Amino acid sequence: MRRLRIDVGWLQHILFFFVCGLGFISLASCLDGDDYSKTGNPKVLVPVTNLIYNRLQSLKNVLKADIDRDLGYCIKNLKDDWDEAFDFDKNLDFLSNCIKKTDGDITLRLCSAAEIKFYFSSFLRRDEVTTVHVKPNVNCNLAKWVSGCEPGWSCNADDDKKFDIKNGKVLPSRTRKCQPCCEGFFCPQACPLGAYCPLAKLNKATGVCEPYNYQIPPGKLNHTCGSADSWADAESSGDMFCSPGSYCPTTIRKVTCGSGHYCRKGSTSQKPCFKLATCNPNTANQNIHAYGAILIASLSLLMIMVYNCSDQVLATREKRQAKSREAAARHAKETTQARERWKSARDAAKNPKMGLTAQLSQTFSRMTSKKETPVKASGKSKDKKKGPSSLTKMMKSMEDNTSNNEGFNVGTGGSKPGKKPQAPKGKQLHTQSQIFKYAYGQIEKEKAMEQNNQNLTFSGVISMAQDTEIRTRPVIEVAFKDLTLTLKGKHKQILRSVTGKIMPGRVSAVMGPSGAGKTTFLSALAGKTTGCTRAGLILINGKNESINTYKKITGFVPQDDVVHGNLTVEENLRFSARCRLSAYMPKAEKVLIIERVIESLGLQHVRDSLVGTVEKRGISGGQRKRVNVGVEMVMEPSLLILDEPTTGLDSASSQLLLRALRREALEGVNICMVVHQPSYTMYKMFDDMILLAKGGLTAYHGSVKKIEEYFAGIGITVPDRVNPPDHYIDILEGIVKPNSDITIEQLPVRWMLHNGYPVPHDMLKLCDGLPSSSGSAAQDDSTDNSFSNDLWQDVKTNVEIQKDQLQDNYSNSQDNSNRVTPTVGRQYRYFMGRIGKQRLREARLQALDLLILLVAGACLGTLAKVNDETIGSLGYTYTIIAVSLLCKISALRSFSVDKIQYWRESAAGISSLAHFMAKDTMDHLNTIIKPLVYLSMFYFFNNPRSSFEDNYIVLVCLVYCVTGMAYVFAILYSPSAAQLMSVLVPVVTTLIANQDRDSIVLKYLGSFCYPKWTLEAFVLSNAQRYYGVWVVTRCSSLSQNGYDLSDWLLCLIVLVLMGVICRFIAYFCMVTFKKQ
Repeated sequence: MRRLRIDVGWLQHILFFFVCGLGFISLASCLDGDDYSKTGNPKVLVPVTNLIYNRLQSLKNVLKADIDRDLGYCIKNLKDDWDEAFDFDKNLDFLSNCIKKTDGDITLRLCSAAEIKFYFSSFLRRDEVTTVHVKPNVNCNLAKWVSGCEPGWSCNADDDKKFDIKNGKVLPSRTRKCQPCCEGFFCPQACPLGAYCPLAKLNKATGVCEPYNYQIPPGKLNHTCGSADSWADAESSGDMFCSPGSYCPTTIRKVTCGSGHYCRKGSTSQKPCFKLATCNPNTANQNIHAYGAILIASLSLLMIMVYNCSDQVLATREKRQAKSREAAARHAKETTQARERWKSARDAAKNPKMGLTAQLSQTFSRMTSKKETPVKASGKSKDKKKGPSSLTKMMKSMEDNTSNNEGFNVGTGGSKPGKKPQAPKGKQLHTQSQIFKYAYGQIEKEKAMEQNNQNLTFSGVISMAQDTEIRTRPVIEVAFKDLTLTLKGKHKQILRSVTGKIMPGRVSAVMGPSGAGKTTFLSALAGKTTGCTRAGLILINGKNESINTYKKITGFVPQDDVVHGNLTVEENLRFSARCRLSAYMPKAEKVLIIERVIESLGLQHVRDSLVGTVEKRGISGGQRKRVNVGVEMVMEPSLLILDEPTTGLDSASSQLLLRALRREALEGVNICMVVHQPSYTMYKMFDDMILLAKGGLTAYHGSVKKIEEYFAGIGITVPDRVNPPDHYIDILEGIVKPNSDITIEQLPVRWMLHNGYPVPHDMLKLCDGLPSSSGSAAQDDSTDNSFSNDLWQDVKTNVEIQKDQLQDNYSNSQDNSNRVTPTVGRQYRYFMGRIGKQRLREARLQALDLLILLVAGACLGTLAKVNDETIGSLGYTYTIIAVSLLCKISALRSFSVDKIQYWRESAAGISSLAHFMAKDTMDHLNTIIKPLVYLSMFYFFNNPRSSFEDNYIVLVCLVYCVTGMAYVFAILYSPSAAQLMSVLVPVVTTLIANQDRDSIVLKYLGSFCYPKWTLEAFVLSNAQRYYGVWVVTRCSSLSQNGYDLSDWLLCLIVLVLMGVICRFIAYFCMVTFKKQ
């Protein structure tokens, strides 16, 4: 519906028919209401008053269609607004007094429907901004100007017989009996509720009729002041409004507001103040700062408690788990010790040279260890005579079930006769204690078997697996032939003619000088190379297929320690195991794998310690490196690729890590890793060695046992007391010259000739021992290109690289891993648990965010007081900027802090949708709490007319919208740029939304700015509370801003829709622009 403009002048703002009356047009009605003037009988006064009042009320139905058509944007419910303004049922004294003062012709002075329409159209312009005069009419024009045309006066209709108050087409002529309007009227319509309309008094010094500020006509000394002359909006003229600090129960009576009550401008009754509020007499608003102080104190106390005790919940839970875990570990050790003692006793019993009684005495002696607990018999009786019987039962149980995972229970003794104990299976375990007992029982059994198999081979592990039920993993063998990688654009080969294979069950080390392409080689094997052109073949188990088809059983450990610093060691490993192990694996088996990795990596004493961040120190660098490796080990990979896992570790930590990797290799895992300068002990622990020379060429690829033999065969021997890998690296780096006629450039060619690999054409000259020539190689790059050509080539290269990145992110390769990982729903649960712990540990930061919101609400609520003329739009504008800025900056942390961790998890196959949805769900808590915290200050300090609930709903939608925008900034930009965008966007969009509506461009842009919809929702919720005498002000304000009362729900829907769209964009950007 096209909006109507309301004129701005003091006279021009006198509007609406049902709320307005013509201050200078006399009205008439065909009504038999002069009975009182003829008889003077007081009994007739009441029926006549009611009759006239009912005729006035009937105009509502006559002009309903016009109101709905022209004022539908500010009159939502005609009946309610009419009653709020003109429901005088309780007190009609002003009408009765007017009947007494007139000659029974009051009915002839009321406005007809036609005059109301004319008046309405005179002051509402569709295409003009202001107007100065009312349109000339049949009664008031240049040729005809009677006293009734003056402010505060009115005249009777000339033809009382033809006058019909419901006639909406013909304007009646009015020239008879002109006189001032009665008090309680703005001529000649009744003043609305909330107005104060006494008879004006002439100020002889100024010639102004006070309090209405109109003048009597010049030269007419007998022309007295009348009643109110206009009903305008509060910004143009507030003369008719009941003054602040007073209330007007009727339009002719004003009462001062008493103590303990407050009266806003235009009040019809005084409102009681809250209990803790202070209200002096004649006050316009209650002082509820005490509530603000109480809220600040209580919330501050709550935040202090959260700030100091945020980790206590998790710490208590971790202590309970630690007790259960320690008890399970102690139980497993005691069980293992009891098993070993029983085996020794059984062996001794078979030895006839030693008595059984003496051997049992030595084996089961309680003096061997102070930590061992005495064996107790089961049952309530403590009779020591039952001890031998219990021991006999235990021996029989061990004899009958030698493969039991827990052995016999030291604490409970033997089982019941005739019942064979069963080994607990993972699916049968439910309680945490049972799961830990099962896991540590398995680990202790594996330790015992390892001690019995010191020289453990792969076949030995297979035989051990038959006893401990170790699951077999799929085998992945990676072969590569003439593997060459060339950078796009630069056409530089960073890896060239690399041929060989890495095999399951073996640990392969990749070594070489800086710039030899070691990391690039591993990235190529892992399928993570973008921006390069690949030549040659990579075969997986002899088939030409992508390694990404085995992504679920392939582990890649990056060079940097990409782990969550605000999680403990165990929490990092547990999350990776939950999301990447088989969905059908029992929980007990997953716990066993996690405990086994923690045990093998030597992380038992720091398992409950935070990994640590830059701001908060955690575990040491070496332990962090081992956690980085353990994240991949817990998912039981078949292929494990590690990029410099030992960098920064001391010799002991490196050997510990390598021993853990060798155990993985013994289970059939294919392990390939980049190392720098390994010690001799570590060097001997590798199975295969890949030496890369500068330029990405292979200098050696084979068994570690044969590397010295090969290099000795070409004249390169390792000096005494020199570590072989260090010597080979020094030669490839050019620090040490070979002690033979061979050159560094010839080493890759010699390897190719040794294995019968084809030699590239540009390297054939090295076969004869000729030195390489740098001049011929530079001829290809000697051509000079223009700057524009170089720029165009760079642009094309960048486009191709981005295209490859997008194709890699959206590639949907076939899954050949035969592993079903948890669904998106289950991963969503795991993410929720992890993010919940992270938020608890960041509770201090959350408390700081809420404290800043509290201060902002208190400051803005105090400074930006509600202005009734503008319906509080200024304070709401400040609110939008402050809440948007603060909520955006805090929401940036959701995706900018752990962006690198997400890239790693996504590349490993963890669901991006679950990651995004869990973070967004957890942020909904802030969406609910932050508006409440802000309003707890702003609302009670600002005290707007709108309800707390309406303001809260609008703020919730606003926070939901700006949080989605913050997601986009956090994902697309760096942290500093994202913060800058979060500051600029609220300010700029608010300025655009508040610009002049006459500009088509700004109006179009404003529709896409969320502050426009938020401010409209705030103003509309506040405008609904302006009724009675405020209806004109409401319509004026809404018309100037182009608002519609029925659009409040639409504004909320638009805000929520903007938030949803921003989240879709954020998720799309997160998936599209992620890095491998």
